[in-house]
Amino acid sequence: MSSLLIRRDERVLRLTLNRPSHRNALDATLCRELLTLLAEAGRDRSVGAVLLDAEGPVFCAGLDLTDALQPEALDVQPLHEELFTFGLHYHKPIVAAVNGPCLAAGLGLIANAHVVLAAQGAQFGMTEIRYGAFPFVTFRSLALAVGERRAVELAMTGRLFSSTQAREYGLVHDVCPAFELEDRALHTARHLSTVAQESLRRGLDFVQKSREMSSKTAGILAAEMMAKTQSSADYAEGIRALREDRPPHWPSLDLQ
Repeated sequence: MSSLLIRRDERVLRLTLNRPSHRNALDATLCRELLTLLAEAGRDRSVGAVLLDAEGPVFCAGLDLTDALQPEALDVQPLHEELFTFGLHYHKPIVAAVNGPCLAAGLGLIANAHVVLAAQGAQFGMTEIRYGAFPFVTFRSLALAVGERRAVELAMTGRLFSSTQAREYGLVHDVCPAFELEDRALHTARHLSTVAQESLRRGLDFVQKSREMSSKTAGILAAEMMAKTQSSADYAEGIRALREDRPPHWPSLDLQ
């Protein structure tokens, strides 16, 4: 049985963690599969968004600790570093649907998504300290999501917190009843896959490049990207559609 289910829904690539008997723990094979498919989707213009979800009652229990006890564990470290930072340089929307407990490195996975929806009752926790570790590899992405002081507190205590608290912290964007989660996540991914694609990619590029810039340099970059956007076919169509009070038909989607 494959550890990752791959489905297409129109312009949405749906990747489903499929190790329910292992609480969808991330072993080396699953990490490689995720990275390979995300890279392929990034190059595939027919993919407008990625939806990440999971089979079974647990979204992800973190890294597979069986791997951690193997002699080659350190050789897998670069793989983890790449997986838990992919959101910093990815130019397509990633939506995560958290159906149940999301723990340890699982938090690093969803912290790299652009939109995260969670079911009511789902629990979260940076639980590495409970088994004598610390979330070194996932910490930066989590700090960007929830703030450094909150990330430090969660990492030190290893405490569990609710989906409502996850929303308050900024790790999760919306919480809904479990029976609505799949439909709402798919609706969100479909919507993001059909907006003005060139503008979206340019916007994500700006967010990523401006993160380490000074305010002045970021302002210069913003002006440059705004000029490119305003000269694009999508922008012209957006203005026409607004004036004519109709839905836009984005030229960038015709090029996919």
